[in-house]
Amino acid sequence: MHTVDLNCDIGESFGAYAMGLDARVIPLASSVNVACGMHAGDPLVMERTVALAAEASVAVGAHPGYPDLQGFGRRDMALSPREVRAFTLYQIGALAAFCQAQGVALRHVKPHGQLYNRAARDRACADAIADAVRSFDSKLVLVGLAGGQLIEAGRAAGLRTASEFFADRNYTQHGTLVPRTQPNAVLTDEAAAAKRVVQAVREGWVESVEGARVPVAADTICTHGDNEHALAFVRLLRQELSAAGVEVRPL
Repeated sequence: MHTVDLNCDIGESFGAYAMGLDARVIPLASSVNVACGMHAGDPLVMERTVALAAEASVAVGAHPGYPDLQGFGRRDMALSPREVRAFTLYQIGALAAFCQAQGVALRHVKPHGQLYNRAARDRACADAIADAVRSFDSKLVLVGLAGGQLIEAGRAAGLRTASEFFADRNYTQHGTLVPRTQPNAVLTDEAAAAKRVVQAVREGWVESVEGARVPVAADTICTHGDNEHALAFVRLLRQELSAAGVEVRPL
């Protein structure tokens, strides 16, 4: 029996600005990554999001990002490894406080946006994140791009790791995501994307934009729920995975 986790980035509202359909997407996921206030989210949003996840009985993880509210954490920042470690540890601790207050276990850590992308290729950044996670709680699962430096850093730090596959993104022949600045970065054919997810989970490979067969691990699948279209895609993913005999369950 093949198993896989479906994760979703949530809790990214801030103040009066609402982003995403959290209350509706959370029950469709098996794990959620909650923004920790640096790239998005605020204390009230974090508290409410943890409560929603607890109600739906899904696994909760921290989603730390660059301190970049204006750029939603998608702009690169020249932080030192020491700064990366401190900012990551700070954000994990913030979310853990809300989890503890509501009796919810914190299960994993998945960096956000450009911090995630940098950690996939920059070993010093990856080591800093892994060290922050290990220092806080060595039982936490560290989530990173399949084949990337963050997975290697997590393993070297003695952490459990989960290799992530992106349901709606194209891959290069090097196993990296096609940059969002390119027109073919995002898949638009949902049926084909769902079948590709099943293939990655069951067979361990994906076809790159260059036509190469690229090996990938898929412990967890990244999904989104920021609009009605995205919600329908998550439902389709669950249907296709179930039909293929793949069980969806938390990390």
